[in-house]
Amino acid sequence: MVKNSFISIISQEKNKENRGSVEFQIVSFTNKIQRLTSHLQLHKKDYSSERGLRKILGKRQRLLAYLSKKTRVHYKEFKELMDQLENKKTTVHYKEFKELIDQLEKKTR
Repeated sequence: MVKNSFISIISQEKNKENRGSVEFQIVSFTNKIQRLTSHLQLHKKDYSSERGLRKILGKRQRLLAYLSKKTRVHYKEFKELMDQLENKKTTVHYKEFKELIDQLEKKTR
């Protein structure tokens, strides 16, 4: 059920954003992390999914570090932003994430 809603979000916004952008990749990794976390709460001995989750967490961390260097915003601010988005317990939308990043950039200038 969750997978279908994630696919529908991507198909709706297919033409509106650049899927190769760092911001979009971070958003998609965040949504995958949320799905895998809920899956692992049900299936505690699914070690292959746990390994995949760790790999995605590492990729997202590297992308966040790159993005913080690229936009000159401190990593701590990005971490706080990601924590806020993860606490919402809903899928993260690209537009919302992009707007928050732009606001952080304006603060630091």
